[in-house]
Amino acid sequence: MPTPSHASLPIRRLTLRDLAACADLSEDRGWPREEHKWGFLLTAGKGYGIDDPDGGLVSACVVTEYGPQERPGLAAIGMVLVAERHARQGVGRRLMRHVVSATGTTPLTLHATPHGRPLYEELGFKVTGGAEMVRGHFTADERRPMVATRAAHAEDLTAILRLDEEVFGADRTHIVTRLPAFADQLRVAEEGGRIIGYAAAWPNMDTHVVGPLIARDTPVAKALIASLAAHTDRPLRTDIDVRHSELLTWAKERGLASVGFNAVMSHGITELPGDWRRRFAPVTVAAG
Repeated sequence: MPTPSHASLPIRRLTLRDLAACADLSEDRGWPREEHKWGFLLTAGKGYGIDDPDGGLVSACVVTEYGPQERPGLAAIGMVLVAERHARQGVGRRLMRHVVSATGTTPLTLHATPHGRPLYEELGFKVTGGAEMVRGHFTADERRPMVATRAAHAEDLTAILRLDEEVFGADRTHIVTRLPAFADQLRVAEEGGRIIGYAAAWPNMDTHVVGPLIARDTPVAKALIASLAAHTDRPLRTDIDVRHSELLTWAKERGLASVGFNAVMSHGITELPGDWRRRFAPVTVAAG
């Protein structure tokens, strides 16, 4: 029996039952399996995929929507993968066209690697910014921090959600409320009894990824990173908006080395909503 062409293979919604297949696809392309992150994204967002008749997935991606469910104000596309044996055959282009069509008029954003950027440009995405990934064992500063930080409590949730929506520019309650279960740490910065920043550190292979990182200013962002580092023995990894050059310089001085850059791209908008001056790092580049 002849193998069906890629164009005839249906695109379907993925669920948590596809978690192992998604992790297999990551591994096939030389990525870590990242089952913890895949599970988070598949429950908080919408997965799309193409089944391989021989088993597994030909391709997959995840879309995370923000704002009112009936009319999202923003959607982030991430984890766009095509199995190695099906690469360079137009599969990724077909899946992306489907996703762009399925999201209608909702503005889109994504973090693009240099390899993926040409495809996204072909589909009408424009570069609107950049993020630098840094990774390493954090070296603590012996000086006493000037900003007070502590572990977040359940009663902080309302204030965290209010701050997050103000800074991010769209409601992402479905993401923030999952952080206590997804992350190993969730910490806040306070001043005068008011929360002025928050950050999480979630496990990813042998690292703790810092994200989201929302802070009133750079000193608050530094204090949050330092407080997360103080409570883990793992290397830290985070993706910092390149406009926050002071924070990037400080992180590198503290032992986090640059490991790559992604272009932040958008479709349907010229710049992301919210206040970038207080938005230092995403939850994950896959979800914005």
